[in-house]
Amino acid sequence: MLAADSDWSIPPTMHAAVYKGQSVVSVEEVPIPDIGPGEMLVRVEACGICHTDLKKIEYNLLAPPRIYGHETAGVVVRTGQQVRRFAPGDRVVVFHHIPCKNCFYCQRKLYAQCPVYKRVGVTAGFEPAGGGFSQYVRVMDWIVENGVEKIPDAVSFERASFVEPVNTCLKAVVQCAPQPGEVAVVIGQGPIGLLFTMLLRRTGAQTVTTDTIATRRELSRRCGALETWDPRETNVEAEVRRLTDQRGADLVIVAASVPGIVGEAIRLSRPGARILLFAQTSETERVEVSGAAICVGERSLFGCYSASVDLQKESAELVFSGALPVEELISHRVPLVKIRSGFDLALHPGPESLKIIVQPQRWTQ
Repeated sequence: MLAADSDWSIPPTMHAAVYKGQSVVSVEEVPIPDIGPGEMLVRVEACGICHTDLKKIEYNLLAPPRIYGHETAGVVVRTGQQVRRFAPGDRVVVFHHIPCKNCFYCQRKLYAQCPVYKRVGVTAGFEPAGGGFSQYVRVMDWIVENGVEKIPDAVSFERASFVEPVNTCLKAVVQCAPQPGEVAVVIGQGPIGLLFTMLLRRTGAQTVTTDTIATRRELSRRCGALETWDPRETNVEAEVRRLTDQRGADLVIVAASVPGIVGEAIRLSRPGARILLFAQTSETERVEVSGAAICVGERSLFGCYSASVDLQKESAELVFSGALPVEELISHRVPLVKIRSGFDLALHPGPESLKIIVQPQRWTQ
C-alpha cells in the first residue's frame, strides 16, 4: 500500500537516457519504476554529469541496458508504506550508495569497500545504476533510511546536486589531513579540482593549482588558489620549489588523469609528502613510478574513492549554506533530450565548459 500522492500527477511512462552498449546512449520512453515498502519515487529536477559515469559509458565498463546519473536532486512524489521521514513534496538530494555500517570494512570506515555499499540503491529501471539521467527514480529502502537529505526551500536543485561530489572531495581532504601553512598542489581544475581548491582553502593550507584552460585558472584563484599555472607554459616544479625553500609540496592531489601525471605529482612533492590519487578510476590505467621516490623518499601514495556516510550531513551543510560557491562551477544546463551534447562538453572541455547539469523535466531548448 502506498502513501497518498493524489496531488501529484505521475504518468505511467517517462523519458530516460538509456545506455545501450557500444558507447551509445539513447533518450527513450520507459516505464516509471514501481516502488515497494520503505521506498520512494523522486522526480528528478537536476543531475550533474560526472566523469565516473562517462567512463562507464565511453569504455563500456558495465553491461547494458542501464540508466546512469548519480548526482541527483529532486522532489518526492510517492512514498511506500513504512516511510515516515519523508512525504510527497519534500525536496531532497539522494545518495546512491550507503554502507551496512557493520561489516569488516565499515568497522574500519572503508565504506566504499563494503559489499552493501557496492550495491546501487537508486534506479530508473534496468540494472540499478543511479538513474539520475531520467525524469523519475526509485529510491530503495536502505537509501531512504540513511542516504537522503532534505533540501532547504531557498536552495536550488542545481546547487543541491553538488552534495554528493562535495562529499567525495571532503572525504579525500579529511584523509589527506592538510595542516595550516602547508603547501598543497591540486593538479587539474575541472569541477572536482575546483572543489578541492575550495575545501583546502578552509583548512588554512596554501593551495596552488595547475590547468591548461585559462578560464579555469581564473576561477581557481577565486576559489582560493594562491597561485595557478599552465603546465605547458610554466615550470611548475621550479615554482613549487620557490614557494617551499626548494623542498617541494607537502601534499599533492591528482584531480586529472593523463599519462605521466602521477610521476609529475611525485616530482612536485617533497620527501615525506602525501600524494592522493583521485581521478585514477579506470581498471585499464597503469601508473609507473620510481620505487625509490616512494620508499627512499618516504612518500605516501594513496587513493580515495566515493562518498562517506559519516560526512553526509557536513557535505550537505557546506553546499546548502553557501560556504562553498558551487554554483560558480556550472557552465551549462541541458535538457534530457540534449544529454549527448552535455557528455561531449564534459569529455572535451573548452574555455567555457565546466560543470554540466542535466534538467530532466526540461524537454525543450
